[in-house]
Amino acid sequence: MQSWLDSNLAELITKHGVPAASVAVLADGGVSTAAAGVLNLNTGVEATADSVFQIGSITKLWTTTLIMQLVAEGKVELDRPARAYLPEFTLADETAGAVITVRQLLTHTSGFSGDAFTPTSRGDDAVELFVRDVLPGLAQEIPPGAGFSYNNSGFVVLGRIAEVLRGKPFHELIREHIGVPLELKQLATIPDEALLYRSALGHIAPKPDESLQAAPIWSLVHGMAPAGSLLAMSARDLLAFGRAYLDATLLDRATVDQLWEPQVDVPLMDGFPRHWGLGWMIFDVEGGRMYGHDGGTVGQSAFFRLVPERGVAVVLLTNGGGTAALYDELVGEILRETAGIVLPKRSVPPTEPVEISAELVTGRYTGVVTESTISVEDGEFWVVDEAITEAGRLLLPEPERTRLVALDDSRLIAAEPERGTHEVLAFREPIDGRASYLFRGGRLTPRSH
Repeated sequence: MQSWLDSNLAELITKHGVPAASVAVLADGGVSTAAAGVLNLNTGVEATADSVFQIGSITKLWTTTLIMQLVAEGKVELDRPARAYLPEFTLADETAGAVITVRQLLTHTSGFSGDAFTPTSRGDDAVELFVRDVLPGLAQEIPPGAGFSYNNSGFVVLGRIAEVLRGKPFHELIREHIGVPLELKQLATIPDEALLYRSALGHIAPKPDESLQAAPIWSLVHGMAPAGSLLAMSARDLLAFGRAYLDATLLDRATVDQLWEPQVDVPLMDGFPRHWGLGWMIFDVEGGRMYGHDGGTVGQSAFFRLVPERGVAVVLLTNGGGTAALYDELVGEILRETAGIVLPKRSVPPTEPVEISAELVTGRYTGVVTESTISVEDGEFWVVDEAITEAGRLLLPEPERTRLVALDDSRLIAAEPERGTHEVLAFREPIDGRASYLFRGGRLTPRSH
């Protein structure tokens, strides 16, 4: 595997327009690493295997680990309300806030608005202030336990539970309970620590057809740290975290098996798992079952996969461009060679027209940071995406307009690929012929008009 990575990584990132990537693979008991490209297009600093990239929402597995260590110590019970450990946990819907459990937070079934990237503080109190000042304003979009809707804010609650029960800020818990036991060498729990290493900067395109530019900021808001806004590391260190799960060194085998037991089904979407465990994505794929998580921040994307039956772990860290297409080709080849796993093909627009009800899909769907409006113009479906908050404008600087076609009777797909893949939009829970929710990027966004 080492020779294949050395021979192919640079060519593949060029093919997919990715400025830099770092890869680490555990297979047959050995570790292979490789890095290629430029960490920052403004400075030209080259990537090395020791470079640190943000891992985004893969952080949620680290937060899950902190919670499950508390469960193992008898300090947390999964099916008790979160308020039992965090009395200040308050939502706009008091009835929901009183009953949401730790398990529902871990499985993204708590149902409240999840993408509140609202600045609080840049200090050790950032998570505490998020729970105190931001959560009370978040609406309940679906009843607790009613279904899956990806929720960043829920993992902030979990991180705060760990802070309260341990008496230390989240970033110190990450280092003390995971980083130190695993002897990680290139781990940055806060932005200040990233300066100690050769660090990647994210890159974004102001518009889909424009060239990548260096992102205007390095990280998202500090209060979202337990959900994935700050943590950065080398691919080798993230691989070591994966190995700890394969070897059951951070948690015992029974607990790891519990985490990997499906808890909730997920609607069919490209690149997403069909099941979610306790914190973990669970993929049923040709050749077996694999576990992991993806992560994305401002212009950085990360992919983490484990195949326990084969003792295989794969990490891909990137800083912009066609990262999903790179994952398909690069990680797809690694998994085929090391674990006999075949990744599913991504959806493409059908060659023959498919019928879908315009009444079902058209309308406005409003989230916490962005809003999507779907309309029909001259017989064609279009979606316009716009940011509605300052945090949203960091991710979507300008409104984007995309032509869609029907994929089946409940899904639309982008007519043209963006950086190698076609986005799929699904419509859920129709009432009187109109979808109540848009399922996109793992989130159920309610219809507002």
